[in-house]
Amino acid sequence: MRPSSAIRAAAVTALAAGVAAPLLRRRLKIPPPVVAATAASAPFALCILVPRSRARDVATCVLQMWAYVATYEMPNDDPEALERRVRVAYPVKADKFLGRGTTPTLRLQRALGHAGAFRRWEKLLVWSHWTWFAFPHGTVLYLLLRHPERFPRAAAHIYATFDIGVIGYWAVPTAPPWYAARAGLMDDGLTPELRRMMVEYGEQFWGSGWEHLYGVLGGNPLAAMPSLHFATSVTAARLLAETGRLPGLLGWAYAGTLGVALVYLGEHYVVDLAAGLALAEGIRRGAPAVAPLARGLSGSVQRLEARARS
Repeated sequence: MRPSSAIRAAAVTALAAGVAAPLLRRRLKIPPPVVAATAASAPFALCILVPRSRARDVATCVLQMWAYVATYEMPNDDPEALERRVRVAYPVKADKFLGRGTTPTLRLQRALGHAGAFRRWEKLLVWSHWTWFAFPHGTVLYLLLRHPERFPRAAAHIYATFDIGVIGYWAVPTAPPWYAARAGLMDDGLTPELRRMMVEYGEQFWGSGWEHLYGVLGGNPLAAMPSLHFATSVTAARLLAETGRLPGLLGWAYAGTLGVALVYLGEHYVVDLAAGLALAEGIRRGAPAVAPLARGLSGSVQRLEARARS
């Protein structure tokens, strides 16, 4: 077999395995490290097989997120084992310290909320949480279409935030506020108790479809630290601000709204957001140091791509 044919065959195999492994992991009982490594190889395999184009850039990002989602969800493949490992108390203590004895979530809900009713601004907060699924990826797509010279760096920053953040979900699985409230750790003898407002409004808005929708998007309910909702939104806002004042204002307005929403709705602690912000800023400031390594990896893939077509 010619070297070019061997490279293409290996890349096709890696691509197929990377797509299939997350789908088959439960049925075949594939070890999580094997699933993660196999899925992570798929974007590189695609780049070896297919010439650079906008379509390939989009497909590469999709494959990257395919690997991320599998890695994010796998701790919850065994919910009982995950619950035995989950940390519940430490963020409660940290947020109670910040809130002078009561977590900021409870303070905000008690001051502004009304059980069973949702004001327009509360609905806005819920929708800002739901639309997060589109914001970081929409930012990458916007930059690909309108500022293609910025796309490689932007994609690297946003997807590095996802990938590094998911390590925390494996190393220190941490419960969100609504889970701690259900476990009794938020009880301070006062009322109302903490509400999970996203679910309350979801059941009202989506009706019978809510349970299925949440089942699809839930993935891993015990993955709160750091908040990747906030981390990726901050990264996206910074990248948008580099392109102009208006995109920057829109980006930061969304990130700020989402930050308030995550705390108010009971989905994240303030300390989760702080950790997410630290992650986003750490990646931004650390990027120049790892740039030579990234260029070396990119060069290796490009050389394999050229040999596969020779």
